[in-house]
Amino acid sequence: MSDPEVTPAPSSEVESSIEPPQNNQHHQSTATPFTIWPPSQRTRDAVINRLIETLSTPSILSKRYGTLSSEESSAVALQIENEAFAAASAASEDDGIEILQLYSKEISKRMLDTVKTRAATPSTAVDNGGAASDDTPSSSLAEETVTVAPESGA
Repeated sequence: MSDPEVTPAPSSEVESSIEPPQNNQHHQSTATPFTIWPPSQRTRDAVINRLIETLSTPSILSKRYGTLSSEESSAVALQIENEAFAAASAASEDDGIEILQLYSKEISKRMLDTVKTRAATPSTAVDNGGAASDDTPSSSLAEETVTVAPESGA
């Protein structure tokens, strides 16, 4: 019933695998605690890069509101993240997770506000067919309604 490829570890390996947890216990007591807020600069940069990608490439959001140019999306993403960070940092919450949730909600809210405002002024948005796709569903829906209405009446 034993697998021929599995061999028991020598006793020295077993002893060495037992020792690290003892060392880790000592190491953990001197290590700094993990904190979720504030995020590291690396995390903030990742958020900014994701915002740039979301604002400047075709997505569900861009189908409705259009995309921004790379330069504009970079500037807007930096502004959104900085404002969201400041708003979350000013919160009186003591819990890092709650502050992080506030930060995330602020980013989402500001991103939507930005694209809605840009969509209202079409000269600032890059048209990737987003405006045409908004008209297309409603016109095709109207055609479907016209097509379906005679069938239901017949």
